Amino acid sequence: MRALAAALLALTVVACAAPPPDATPPPGSALDAAAPDAEGSDAAAPDAAASVTLPGQPPSGQPPGHPTPGRPASAGGAGPGVATARLSGVLVSPTDVELRWSETGSGAGTGTGAGERAVAGYALEFATAPEGPYTTLAFLPSGETAYTHPDLIPQTTFHYRLRPYYGPATKPVDVVLGGGPYGEAEPGWSQPRTIPGSPPGKLPTGTAAPSDLRATVTQADGVAFTWTDRTGDEEGFLLENRPANQPGFRVVALLDPDVNAFGLITLPEERRATYRVRAIRHGAPSNVVALKTGGT
Repeated sequence: MRALAAALLALTVVACAAPPPDATPPPGSALDAAAPDAEGSDAAAPDAAASVTLPGQPPSGQPPGHPTPGRPASAGGAGPGVATARLSGVLVSPTDVELRWSETGSGAGTGTGAGERAVAGYALEFATAPEGPYTTLAFLPSGETAYTHPDLIPQTTFHYRLRPYYGPATKPVDVVLGGGPYGEAEPGWSQPRTIPGSPPGKLPTGTAAPSDLRATVTQADGVAFTWTDRTGDEEGFLLENRPANQPGFRVVALLDPDVNAFGLITLPEERRATYRVRAIRHGAPSNVVALKTGGT
């Protein structure tokens, strides 16, 4: 998947503006935090480590400072079969696109992620050909209804669509970075992986959140997360955070199905932040909006 992601990253760079340079990491300190178990947890805690690949968003749509390569959006659609948003778009300059949408249908606008029909958020996707492949540009919370895609390649047609995603999140865990000292981190602590011996999840996505979320600071700007996977049909996991004094959660990593361990390098504004993990499946996509940029 990493070789495929690298090829797709090259395509994304051609289609979009280059991402901003990485932010300087903050100082930090040791912390081991555990979230209370999600209600109804029926899985055992994880134990050892095994590697899997990390899919993610392209640089143009990545939350700042958490670069992961782009990948094609999956063709899944396990949520409700009726689109929950109507998308429109307009060029606000020769190379800037403004997208707007209205939420419709059952579950739209709830933002709770509490059940299969409650929309937790939307994946905004784009392609440069009608048939795709589509790549995730951004994850947006339910209730947000506008997005600007800036600094695009001139004289290029961009195709956009929204796909809702569903599934409840773990109870949140707070992480505070300080001044150390730090324990010795496991080799490969930052790689997304399935911990050996972890029992497979069996419940349908949308009926149960992951549980047993734990966060351990491994270095000045690094946090290792583990959790129990309780679902058997998820299309992936989202790691979300809410920095201190910020109003809502944002997606900082998209992980493959069955992953239950991952490490994050944090940003300066994440010295104090709250984290949660969500197992997701996608619903039916919105209509497609095609816009050709101007300029030369």
